[in-house]
Amino acid sequence: MMAPGASGSQSARRRPRLHRPLPPLPPGAWLGLLGGGQLGRMFCMAAQSMGYRVCVLDPALDSPAGSIADRHLQADYLDEQALREIATSCRASTTEFENVPARALEFLARHGVVSPAADSVAVAQDRRAEKAFVRECGLDTAPYVDVSTADDLRAAPADLFPGILKVARLGYDGKGQASVASIAHALDAFARFGSVPCVLEKRLPLELEVSALVARGFDGHSVAYPVAENVHRGGILAVSTAPARISQDLAARAIDATRRIADAMDYVGVLCVEFFVLADGSLRVNEMAPRPHNSGHYTIDACVTSQFEQQARVLAGLPLGSTHQHQAAVMLNVLGDCWYRPLGDAQPSPAPHEPDWTVVFRHPSAKLHLYGKREARPGRKMGHVTVLADAVDEAVRVAVQIERELGIGGPGVSIRP
Repeated sequence: MMAPGASGSQSARRRPRLHRPLPPLPPGAWLGLLGGGQLGRMFCMAAQSMGYRVCVLDPALDSPAGSIADRHLQADYLDEQALREIATSCRASTTEFENVPARALEFLARHGVVSPAADSVAVAQDRRAEKAFVRECGLDTAPYVDVSTADDLRAAPADLFPGILKVARLGYDGKGQASVASIAHALDAFARFGSVPCVLEKRLPLELEVSALVARGFDGHSVAYPVAENVHRGGILAVSTAPARISQDLAARAIDATRRIADAMDYVGVLCVEFFVLADGSLRVNEMAPRPHNSGHYTIDACVTSQFEQQARVLAGLPLGSTHQHQAAVMLNVLGDCWYRPLGDAQPSPAPHEPDWTVVFRHPSAKLHLYGKREARPGRKMGHVTVLADAVDEAVRVAVQIERELGIGGPGVSIRP
């Protein structure tokens, strides 16, 4: 294992990148990928379609990306021998999720091209650093305080309640979060989380949530995708609608804010920033993802260049592709809950069974994407469905029908009419 080391400082985040692929990597070159989940799987597919070979480092024996990669190194992310193999065979490397240790990226950066850089990933790994960085960029977040001890909670301003207590690290898809109505509730949640560092964030009255997705190259040039409108269920993204049904001004402000964040950290790669939209039309940055994002899956079918092809283009030093959206789209997340849908009675099925995918295929404009995961569990992302149409309203109508027929999310629907 590699020896522990400190993450990059704020000043380091703004240093010029020392490496870039010059000339651009030709088809046939190897690209390295840390992480074997579904985002990595879709990156592999995009990169392989462009002629690149992909080496995946992931500790799991059977991972979505590892099962289709040209090579799979089954090892810990900080395994020095495995990292040296990637550094030797791959001229450029990336990551598929932000909780890959930043030190692994720092190691690879000493031997070749890495995108995004370790210091950019480190910011998104810790909610405290992330929120502080966003505010340094002159952007708003929900009111919050850092929490390191129980005394920090006891001293928290009363107007932060009702609020949400979130663990600072390793929280995603609603995990490591608790709604808290009072200091007493917050202290209980803090103890349940193991008294690890957290942030206490004021719960805001939201109109909706949106996300902006940009790709930025080594030369600082960036392109933006249409803003997506998101609905979450149980802390997990359930539906993304693109383009979002918001004003052009609001969409432009979200994209500008995302570009400001990317430029401030000299970010290279695909970056997603999620926003809260308040009743007065103001935006609050919720969180960022230094990678392709679930809300950007619609780009696979609805845009000239998908977010995953864009990730491969950036990594290989190629010009960025067009982000033009040629059809409206609604993306439905398919969770493992669908495998436990009741069979003929009101009780959930005790054993998983394959959903009836003909529900999707009966609609010519619907696209099914399954992630190759062998075990379906409630709350686990197993795939997604993208519905295309000439207008958002038509895509929503078909998506609502598919959501009901597949039993996504139970008896109700989560798509905003």
